[in-house]
Amino acid sequence: MAFQKAVKGTVLIGGGAIATIFGLSQFSQYRNKHGNLVYIQAAEPANVPMKNHLPAREDQLLALQNTSEFDVLIIGGGATGSGCALDAVTRGLKTALVERDDFSSGTSSRSTKLIHGGVRYLQKAIMKLDFEQYKMVKEALHERANLLEIAPHLSSPLPIMLPVYKWWQLPYYWVGIKLYDLVAGSQCLKSSYVLSKSRALELFPMLQKDRLVGAIVYYDGQHNDARMNLAIALTAARYGAATANYTEVVHLLKKTDPKSGKERVCGAHCRDVLTGQEFDVKAKCVINATGPFTDSVRKMDDQEVANICQPSAGVHIVMPGYYSPDNMGLLDPATSDGRVIFFLPWEKMTVAGTTDTPTDITPHPIPKEEDINFILNEVRNYLSCDVEVRRGDVLAAWSGIRPLVTDPNSKDTQSISRNHIVAVSDSGLVTIAGGKWTTYRSMAQDTIDAAVQAHNLMAGSSKTVGLLLQGAKDWSPTLYIRLVQDYGLESEVAQHLASTYGDKAFEVAKIAQVTGKRWPIVGKRLVSEFPYIEAEVIYGVKEYACTVVDMISRRTRLAFLNVQAADEALPRIVDIMGKELNWSEQWKKEELAAAKKFLYYEMGYKAKSEQLTDSSEISLVPSDIERYKKRFHMFDKENKGFITILDVQRVLESISIQIDENTLHDILNEVDLNKNGQVELDEFLQLMSAIQKGYVSGSRLAVLMKTAEENLHQRVVIPVDRSGGGL
Repeated sequence: MAFQKAVKGTVLIGGGAIATIFGLSQFSQYRNKHGNLVYIQAAEPANVPMKNHLPAREDQLLALQNTSEFDVLIIGGGATGSGCALDAVTRGLKTALVERDDFSSGTSSRSTKLIHGGVRYLQKAIMKLDFEQYKMVKEALHERANLLEIAPHLSSPLPIMLPVYKWWQLPYYWVGIKLYDLVAGSQCLKSSYVLSKSRALELFPMLQKDRLVGAIVYYDGQHNDARMNLAIALTAARYGAATANYTEVVHLLKKTDPKSGKERVCGAHCRDVLTGQEFDVKAKCVINATGPFTDSVRKMDDQEVANICQPSAGVHIVMPGYYSPDNMGLLDPATSDGRVIFFLPWEKMTVAGTTDTPTDITPHPIPKEEDINFILNEVRNYLSCDVEVRRGDVLAAWSGIRPLVTDPNSKDTQSISRNHIVAVSDSGLVTIAGGKWTTYRSMAQDTIDAAVQAHNLMAGSSKTVGLLLQGAKDWSPTLYIRLVQDYGLESEVAQHLASTYGDKAFEVAKIAQVTGKRWPIVGKRLVSEFPYIEAEVIYGVKEYACTVVDMISRRTRLAFLNVQAADEALPRIVDIMGKELNWSEQWKKEELAAAKKFLYYEMGYKAKSEQLTDSSEISLVPSDIERYKKRFHMFDKENKGFITILDVQRVLESISIQIDENTLHDILNEVDLNKNGQVELDEFLQLMSAIQKGYVSGSRLAVLMKTAEENLHQRVVIPVDRSGGGL
C-alpha cells in the first residue's frame, strides 16, 4: 500500500514538474513580449458618449418600438447577453436587448460568486495534455483581472485555502497552484504560498485538524454576481442600448433575401410581460444569448435543428458567517464522488457548493434535499468535530442551471464543449452558448465579431477591455466614510452601499429617510440584521426592478442570504414598490404571493417546514420529554393540549417581556405545522426533537419558551431578539 502511494506520488509530482516547465516557458514568452508587467491594457475609448441619467423602462420600450431598425437585437439579459449589448453599443452599433424575466434572473445570479480561471481545468489540461483547456484557463485569468479592474466596488481578490491531509499531495498541489500563478503572469492577483499545520489552523480555526499536514493558499476573485450582471446591463443602457427586462420574444421575424432567395432573421415579435402589449423589433442581426434556453430560441429559427444544450444543476447553500473566517475560503479538491466543493465567505455569510447533476430546463429550478445534504456532508468532512454542522443552519439554498453545450460545428456531436461556442445559422441567427461567468466579456466580444462579419455591420474592434462599469469611476475603498460623515448613515450600511452601488451610493443616500434617532440619522433598515435600507427599494425601481422578487433577490441579495429575513421584509417592500409603481391593492397581494412562492420553492424556504414534518418521529429520551412537557404546560395553564398567542402573551407579560402580536403570530406559525392557529404539544415535542437532531436551529419559539422558563424561576428580565433562524 505504501509502495502504491509512493508510486502515485512520484507520477503526480513528475506530471506537475512537466507542467511547471510548460508554464515557465509561457511566462517567459509573456515577459519577452510585453516587457514591463501591467494588469490591464485598456482598449480604445468607446465610440459613443455615456449618459448621465439612466433612461426609464418606459423610454426603453418606446425606443424598441419606434426605432426603424437596430444593428443588433440581443435576446437574453444574463451576463453574456448584457455583455454583448455593452460590447455592441460601445462600438457604435445601434443596439437593443430584451429579457423575458429580469436581468440576471437565471444562471447568472446563482453562481459560486467566484471570478476564477479554473484550477481544476488547469489540472485536467496538464494531465491530459489538452491545449484547448489550457487556453481556456489562460483566457479566464485575463478576464478575471479585467473584471476586478472594471468593477472594483463589486469584486475583490479572495484567498482560498486548499488543506492537505497526505504528505505526497503537498508538493503535487503546490506545483499545480504555482503553475496557476505562472499562467496568470502579470495578472496574478497575489502569489500563492504554503502554510504549516499550525498556521493553517490559526487562519482557519474551524478546520479539521486530524491528519492535517499543511495547506496551500492561492487567490481568485469574488463578486456579487447579480449586481455585477446588473451593472453591465445598466452601463450598456447608459451608453445608449435600448434594454428592457420583462420583454419576451414571441417569435422571430424573417424576410426573404432578394439576392439568395433564402429566408433571413430580421428581428423579433416581442411582448411586454407586464402589460401584454406586443410589438415588432427590427434588426439586421439577432443574437441568441439565452443560456439554458438556447435551444428554444434556435427552434424558433429552425424547428428541425438538433438540441445542443445539456443542462446541469448546480446547488449552493448559505450558512451563518461563523462557519468560515471573514476573509478565507476553502477548496475541497476531491469530494466523495469526485466533484469540487467551495466553502467561501460571502456578504458576511458562508456559501458552500456546488453540485453537478443532469437536470431538466426550467425557469424556476428548485434545490433538492439530497444535493443540500451532499454539500453538508462534504463540509462536515473538512470542519473540526467541535463544529456541529446542522441541517437547520442552512439559511438559504438555490439551484442554478449550467448551460453545457455540444458544438454544432463539430463532427463529434456527443462531446461537450469546455469553452463557449459561437454559431451562425443559415438564416443568420447568431448563437452564443456555453462558457462561464468569468469569461462573459470575451464571449461577448467573439459574438459581436461574428455578428459584424456575418451581417457586414459597420463597426470597429471591441472597446470593453478596461471599460469601467457603472459605479466604478469615482469609487474608492474609503468612499463609505464620506457616506457616514455627509449623511449620517451607519458604518455597516455605508459600507454596503459603497460596495453595491459604487459612486452611485450617494444617489441612494440622498433619498434615505430620516430615522428620528440620534444615530443613525438616515437609513431605515428593511430587517434589523442586514444593512439593506428602504431607500434601496425606491432606487431599485429606477434600476428597472419591476417585481418584489427582483428586489429581494437581485437589487438586494436578501433572498440569497436568509430566506426568513427576506420573508419578513416582504410587506414593507410591497408597500414601497406599490407606491412607486402605482400598484392596486390586488396587485400588491399578487406580488406578495409570488414573492413568498419564490422564497418557498426556489430559495429553500420549503425545506424549513419539511425538516419538521419529515422528522415527525419524536426521538427524545423520557427525561427530555418530561422536561419539555413541563415547559409547555407553563404556557398551557388550562391543559388544553395546545398554546395560542394569548397564552404566550400572558406568560411574557408576567415577566415584563413585550413582543407585538404580529411577531408572535409569525413565531408560532413557524411551528404550527397544520396551520390551525395554535401549537399542539406534539408539534412542540417534534420541534425540540428536530432541534436536538440538528434539523432545525435558531427556533424563535424554542428560545422564547426556554427564556420564559428561566425568567419565571429567576425573575430576571432577559430580552428575546429574533435569532437568525435556519432552514
